Amino acid sequence: MSNKTNLFAHFKSDFASGLVVFLVALPLCLGIAMASGAPLFSGIITGIVGGIVVGFLSQSNISVSGPAAGLTAIILTAITTLGSFDMLLTAILIAGVIQLALGLLRAGSISNYFPTNVIEGMLAGIGVIIIMKQLPHAFGYDANHEGEQTFVETTGDNTFSAILNIFNYFQLGAILIAAVSIGILIMWDKVPALKKLKLVPGALVAVTVGILMNEFFIASGSSLAIGKEHLVTLPIPSSFDEFKAIIVTPNLAGFLNPQVWVVGVTIAVVASIETLLCIEAADRMDVHKRYTNPNVELRAQGIGNIVCSLLGGLPLTSVVVRSSANNAAGAKSKLSTIIHGVLLLVCVLTIPFILNKIPLATLAAVLILVGYKLAKPATFKHFWSYGKYQFLPFIATFLGVVFTDLLKGVVLGIIISVIFVLRGNLKRAYSFRKNEYVDGDIIHIDLAQEVSFLNKAAIKITLAGIPKNSTVVIDAKDTVYIAHDILDLINEFKTTRAIDDNIKVKLIGFKKEYALENTNEIQNHVSIEHHYDFIKREIVEKKVVDRTFSE
Repeated sequence: MSNKTNLFAHFKSDFASGLVVFLVALPLCLGIAMASGAPLFSGIITGIVGGIVVGFLSQSNISVSGPAAGLTAIILTAITTLGSFDMLLTAILIAGVIQLALGLLRAGSISNYFPTNVIEGMLAGIGVIIIMKQLPHAFGYDANHEGEQTFVETTGDNTFSAILNIFNYFQLGAILIAAVSIGILIMWDKVPALKKLKLVPGALVAVTVGILMNEFFIASGSSLAIGKEHLVTLPIPSSFDEFKAIIVTPNLAGFLNPQVWVVGVTIAVVASIETLLCIEAADRMDVHKRYTNPNVELRAQGIGNIVCSLLGGLPLTSVVVRSSANNAAGAKSKLSTIIHGVLLLVCVLTIPFILNKIPLATLAAVLILVGYKLAKPATFKHFWSYGKYQFLPFIATFLGVVFTDLLKGVVLGIIISVIFVLRGNLKRAYSFRKNEYVDGDIIHIDLAQEVSFLNKAAIKITLAGIPKNSTVVIDAKDTVYIAHDILDLINEFKTTRAIDDNIKVKLIGFKKEYALENTNEIQNHVSIEHHYDFIKREIVEKKVVDRTFSE
């Protein structure tokens, strides 16, 4: 499979998946713009730039960029704080330049340290969020904006209360359209003959049928007809002046405002972290397991945000919802992402009146199935089978993402993973074995290559547990680094406790700079090896004597 020489090698599958992502992205772009308190078209502009510009520059074959739900609170606050949208655009321009610099400085390599179980927990959490957030839309309750992913919503509800509100506001026509759409999507995914129609994705058929059903309900005067408030709402410019007003440029005076710089740095940091997380997730979803260079991605995102700021768009990141929809639709290369951006541009300019007939219930059906594929029960069983050290970070990330937001959930999962790593290092700082003999135990403590201050507690407990009248061999032959805390601990044990409790201590392999003198013989001037031989002979002779007496 060639990504560099032939971008159009998989045109059929990439066009179909690009079309699906376009249908998913359209309401998300509008919903995130609305939730951010920004002009509606700013979300569309970001979707177009994320598809065409970032899609072309990125090396990712699956990832799709666009306006991110994780930035809505930052943007909403920033517009209020800075006083105008054009000031925000200046902050986005600064963020883009910072991201470009981070890419050039290879800061994206930090993504290599995100644990797999945390990434999978994040994906499963986002899958459940998608399902729970889209259920109200499938039932005709559209109070919350499309694309909202936090547990506490802007309406004051939370995810659970919004689902319960379905019973007070549900619309029978929306339920019927959503059910038919889900049926079409499942059939398109299961029937082999339909799966072969690569240029006609199930999502397009479901959207077409949803539009036709609602148009029939309206024409027949049925109570099942869905009102405009439950349809895609794309602003349509009525004149060239209105269209020209859509393009807003940054206010250069913002460069002199310290608050603009604070917002710019905040957007750069949050957008970069979300992008790196989503790139790792996209690589995990990719069936061909292709690797995306995170530094190239940061540079692509930086250029994308610079372009967004110059055209009047929102800040963009790589987005899991679009990326997972892209993967589920069968994308093979980044051409799919580019096609989705081109379709956004062309369709918004030419057929906005048709797009405004799409029921949100149909798009909810598409996203519900995407969410299910991200949060399959098999994923939970898989990590459960690997034991608690894999399952606990996974489930903690999952719960954190569902009940807070993406970043908090991932941070929680990483903290738990780090605790497990530190705990493992504490145990692996040395090996401990004990041989029991008639005249006393011989205990071996073999230190690992690196023994840090983090291992102090474990070694202290081990030394404290050594019984009186024992022989201890502490071996540092394989050790490269020993922290001074550990050296002090060993020295104190040798010079104080060992003397008080008649413990013979032998040090082997300690370097000169450790200021601990290696011991060649035990206190009774018999080497350890001779000591072993002496004990063995004693045991053998005792057995011979016993046998003679018994005879």
